Amino acid sequence: MNISKNILLSMLITSILLLTACSDEKQIQTLKELPPVKVNTITVKKEPVAIWKEYTGTTKAVSDQDVRARVSGILEEIYFKDGANVIKGQKLFKIEQTEYRAQLEEAKANREKNRASLIRAIADVKRYEPLVKEGLAPRATLEQYEAERARFKAAVSANDAKIKRAELNLSYTIVRAPIDGRVSARKVDIGNLVGEDESTVLTTIMSIDPIYAYFSISQKDLTILQEYSKSQKPYAFIELKGRRDTLRLDGFVDFTNNEVDISTSTVTLRTTIDNKEGKVMPGAFVYVNIFINDEYSFTMIPPEVIFADQLGKYVYILGDDSKAKRVDIKTDYETKYYINVKDGLKDGDKVIVSALAKLQKDLKVEATDMTETLGVQAIIKKNNLIPELRK
Repeated sequence: MNISKNILLSMLITSILLLTACSDEKQIQTLKELPPVKVNTITVKKEPVAIWKEYTGTTKAVSDQDVRARVSGILEEIYFKDGANVIKGQKLFKIEQTEYRAQLEEAKANREKNRASLIRAIADVKRYEPLVKEGLAPRATLEQYEAERARFKAAVSANDAKIKRAELNLSYTIVRAPIDGRVSARKVDIGNLVGEDESTVLTTIMSIDPIYAYFSISQKDLTILQEYSKSQKPYAFIELKGRRDTLRLDGFVDFTNNEVDISTSTVTLRTTIDNKEGKVMPGAFVYVNIFINDEYSFTMIPPEVIFADQLGKYVYILGDDSKAKRVDIKTDYETKYYINVKDGLKDGDKVIVSALAKLQKDLKVEATDMTETLGVQAIIKKNNLIPELRK
């Protein structure tokens, strides 16, 4: 009985092996009979490539200022729309002016009154000086007129100060933008009393052109940046995703914090970014890309042409027999634009970059070299990754 089972098992295994061999032979025969698959290739070589590092960051307004009521009164006018862009000195609010105009007119009237008295006192002193000199009038009378002259002169000076204060208070009834920027929603409506007990916040203005983007990097990356960067203010650009098209804005790194965050072992840096159209708002999550240099040579390929299985990463190249040839590779530095192959490829290899879903070992292909339009240098130009091209 056991002998019969063993015989059956042997027959089953033999059948499976025969079927597998037939299947492999059939697959190879099918590959031989199929017409060549048209593919595009790029010729790789070790060459200087622009190196960038990407980090995550958060945007912040260059200036954030509260607009306050500096005098008290009823809010009468609002001259802007919520969320509008305003320029420095632009009218934003009007506070009731009646009381402040009255104070100014009163101060001016008092000055005119004291000026008249001063003129009379000056005339009295001028008239009595020669009389006293000739002994025709008592000196006490002259001294009285001189005291009057001094008193009214001081009164006129005090009136001038009150007029300046009254003019200043009247000017404060027109509230103007202290900086260029984007205004928030108004915080007080027309008809409300403002500035009675404290300087009421009427709105807030944020200066967002340019705009800052803060990000943190490791101490190791900071050392690399300081050692290899071509500029003391490295080129940078930010990307804001989540839109239909990724928004990209250019700038430069202009600040490095003077201490390491002991909780994360990172250092905070800042980029200043052009934001002329105001498309990026403060508090936005962005990707910050920092240019290191373009003086070192690498063998770069697009990341989308790389496959992976249990044996590791690999690509297909064009073999001498016009067949797809698998090449195992090792990579290190990588970005979303290109990846450095440190082992596996040599100068002149033609990496297949299209029809990737159809590729398999020994597949016949008809290759067209597209290095000029699909190669790494073309990718760099297309994505504007050379700072000299971004000026």
